[in-house]
Amino acid sequence: MNGERAERLTALDALRGLTVAAMIVVNNPGASDRVYAPLQHAEWNGCTLADLIFPFFLFITGTAITLAVRPATGAPPPYAKIARRTVVIFGLGLFLNGFPLFDWSVIRIPGVLQRIAICYGAAAFLVATTSVRTQWLTLLLIVIGYWMLTAMVAAPGAPSVAGPETTLAAYIDRALLSGHLLHDDWDPEGVLSSVPAIATTLCGVVAGRCLRAPVPPAHRVWRLLGGGGLALAVGLLTDRWCPLNKSLWSSSYVVFTAGAAAVALGGCYWLIDVRGWRRWARPLEAYGTNALVAYVLSSLVTKELWLWQVARSDGSTVDAARYLFEVVFLPLARPLDASLLYAGACAVWWLVVMGVLYRRRVLIKI
Repeated sequence: MNGERAERLTALDALRGLTVAAMIVVNNPGASDRVYAPLQHAEWNGCTLADLIFPFFLFITGTAITLAVRPATGAPPPYAKIARRTVVIFGLGLFLNGFPLFDWSVIRIPGVLQRIAICYGAAAFLVATTSVRTQWLTLLLIVIGYWMLTAMVAAPGAPSVAGPETTLAAYIDRALLSGHLLHDDWDPEGVLSSVPAIATTLCGVVAGRCLRAPVPPAHRVWRLLGGGGLALAVGLLTDRWCPLNKSLWSSSYVVFTAGAAAVALGGCYWLIDVRGWRRWARPLEAYGTNALVAYVLSSLVTKELWLWQVARSDGSTVDAARYLFEVVFLPLARPLDASLLYAGACAVWWLVVMGVLYRRRVLIKI
């Protein structure tokens, strides 16, 4: 291997930026009980626009791996760099979960960044050390094997009516991480469901190879759009037997969301890198070039706003985020729209911050 070589694709940065901006909007409603349905996660089975954000991150991670990790005869794989990035991203996730009290006896161990770290490490290792055929076989084995596992193996003692806490994934989480989960009995970013998330990242690896293929750019676009469209159709068809489910990261969810991400990447690549229409994507590039920074800082500030108590005029107290919503945004529109305005303002604020870094060419790498 040559190690990891910096190569930025404008369309990938733009799609990453769009995903970060969408994440900030979804994570920062003015009022959690006043949110448009597409911006809420499905309670269990199903897939909303909000449920596309996390798999898009993983898909983009896989695509970026193929642009950074290149084969070369005789050179050793970049194990140290892959391991370092994996540990640092996982550690940042733990830091966000623990902030600001850092009570390690009850800290949640799984999380979004933790899953990204695991998926990046696994996919980068496979790309660095195995053949394309092996990577395809790994992807297919995970998708098919996880489908069979979740369909045929029940959690010990589980009742006939399945729910989040009665799945095999929940059982494994309780056995390994009891007391360190998001919920009392299960975690949407738990141990077992991280395995199919690796498959989502490998789907991004496939897309990255498509972008590197020695064919005309228009052919790359059609491969992404065609393959993505096929995956979308297969995901919807298999939903009948294997429901789309983000919390379980079901196999149909892997295929469906990878298809959506491939179509989105194909569209961005055609508009930006093929047609050369770049100006509209500049704000998204600002987000995308420092996506991890935007995620970490926005998460920290959101936590602080939730913890900071502010006195209302009637003497009661409320967290600072709710206070800003009630005082600044609620007078402007009906509650549902005011909540969306607050979320949009958060996204614009972080765009300004990321824009300053972008204009000054500050790229914070891990």
